[in-house]
Amino acid sequence: MAILRSSDIQPSTGTTLTLGASGDTVTVSSDMIKVNTFKDAGGNTLWTSDGSGTLSSVNSALSGGGMTLISTATVTASSGISITTGIDSTYDEYIFVATDINPGTNAVQFQFNGSIDGGSNYNVNKTTTYYRAYHLEDGGGGTVTYDTGRDLATSSSYQQVASDLLNDADATSGVIMHLFLPASTALYKHFLSRSSCSHTSAGTDAARDIHVAGYFQTTSAINAISFNTTSGTFDGTIQMYGVS
Repeated sequence: MAILRSSDIQPSTGTTLTLGASGDTVTVSSDMIKVNTFKDAGGNTLWTSDGSGTLSSVNSALSGGGMTLISTATVTASSGISITTGIDSTYDEYIFVATDINPGTNAVQFQFNGSIDGGSNYNVNKTTTYYRAYHLEDGGGGTVTYDTGRDLATSSSYQQVASDLLNDADATSGVIMHLFLPASTALYKHFLSRSSCSHTSAGTDAARDIHVAGYFQTTSAINAISFNTTSGTFDGTIQMYGVS
């Protein structure tokens, strides 16, 4: 068997290099193939990598349902995170997972809003519900309450999803938010969230469980989402997943 050794093989013309002819089997014995976009014989993209291991354009035939990671944003001392790409008709449901949320200022609220113009404005009307449970570290509290001061009624304000966050160095909060049919141009866009918060209350730390649900009152597509705190900055990571 002949051996061809080369550190660089390029096509004689154009930009396509063909290995083998139709019907041939091409065997690659190496344990590593480095390429960012993988396509099949028909030229269909199977997946694309950004060179750092984050995949996009994953072919639906490969995903097999479930959650597909679309983007990850990690910030330190940020005034907010805006997700302006990837929210479209590809998926009927999008999930936003916020982890290690720690504010720079004590007792602030973590909140979100939507945009219909790609993030130029975050001012879509919403109607929502908000209830919470909490328990203090000293054993006090232990109640479930509907909070009329934090729900919205046809309001373009940001919706709070985690409240009175503790900013101790060892304190964090997490939020999972679901957004349904954001690309619809005929229906309102429903959402729901649940958060587990490190909470400060009258000088005593507490665990707080918060449930929010509602809808964007628009038939325009929601194509961007913004997260921030009511004042100051925060640290944290927000990942966006598509659900098929």
